Amino acid sequence: MLRTLPFTKMHGLGNCYIYLDGVTHHLDIPSYSDLARRISNPYTGIGSDGLIMILPSKRAGIAMRIFNKDGSEAKNCGNGLRCVAKYAYEHHLVETEQFTIETLGGNVQASVHPQNGIVETVTIDMGAPVLARKKIPVAGGIEDHRVVREPLTLNGENYHFTAVSMGNPHALFFFVDDISKAPLHELGAELADTYPLFPEGVNVGFIQPVSDREIEYRVWERGSGMTQACGTGACASVVASILESRLKKDKTITVHLAGGDLSIEWQSATDHVLMTGSAVTICEGIYFG
Repeated sequence: MLRTLPFTKMHGLGNCYIYLDGVTHHLDIPSYSDLARRISNPYTGIGSDGLIMILPSKRAGIAMRIFNKDGSEAKNCGNGLRCVAKYAYEHHLVETEQFTIETLGGNVQASVHPQNGIVETVTIDMGAPVLARKKIPVAGGIEDHRVVREPLTLNGENYHFTAVSMGNPHALFFFVDDISKAPLHELGAELADTYPLFPEGVNVGFIQPVSDREIEYRVWERGSGMTQACGTGACASVVASILESRLKKDKTITVHLAGGDLSIEWQSATDHVLMTGSAVTICEGIYFG
């Protein structure tokens, strides 16, 4: 049966998703995972990093579910959160500039910054980072210990990584010389989806320190591959840098990603990580699926 689905394509720093509004529209979709695979295909679909459903919530202002372009479901997405916040405010799904968004990784607080009714930037309180090994999760070791500069040998090369979850797991590697030469494709393809050390998969990121207020960051996302930006990864990269004593808490850090910049701060008082960045509408249309 052919369905017509109204969609909005949005991006946060080039990390683009197809957004379907399940609050305004009744969407008869048998499988979100199957739709994500089809709609994300750039040749036979629309083309994107995945599918995000905007849905009603009984415990927050709005809910979102995130599906990667391979159909797997993610628990959180920083760039997606900012776009959902923009969409929800501009389409009057919420009525205030501060509201909560429900994700599988927990509820987060969103603050939109509108000008003449249009939202260009959004701040998301991403909550406290998850640092206990078992909860990230990373296999082996002592369950409640942090994973900081843990050695990893892969294909004869020795690395060290720090693991952080911001609602989804990240393995962070420092590459201090030139981030363009970091083995992102090699490690990302090897570790992200099936490597036994990461039982739920992992987003693989590389960090190049620039100063005490800025870093370069590149990412390979589980289920999606190399992307222009990753909001939760940018947050995790700052947390990892602080855990390794390269940066400090309570300072706004500029994270330079391939698609643009995010401002990240890990606050001592609340232990929460704040992320501020852009959200952009690309186009709207009807998908025949």
